Amino acid sequence: MTDHSAKPPTRTQRQQCWKLRDEYFACLDRLNIIDPVAVEKNPDQAKDCLGLKSKYEDGCLASWVEYFNKRRVLDVRQKEYLEFSKRQSGK
Repeated sequence: MTDHSAKPPTRTQRQQCWKLRDEYFACLDRLNIIDPVAVEKNPDQAKDCLGLKSKYEDGCLASWVEYFNKRRVLDVRQKEYLEFSKRQSGK
């Protein structure tokens, strides 16, 4: 899907994009890869996920892919920070 389309994605297209994202991220989870950008830097570490990555990038707007990838890393960091804070506060 390209960013050049005049119309925003339909509900069906958004749902398909989310499905593709979830499948790709689940594959990364199985390989303990947090940052999807790491796959671009070293594709050998995620050979099993490359097909899903391609579908995800083709099925979603590029701006959405960028957002989802950044959001994934941010969510993991926030979760780690909250767990660290709980351990430090003794709760």
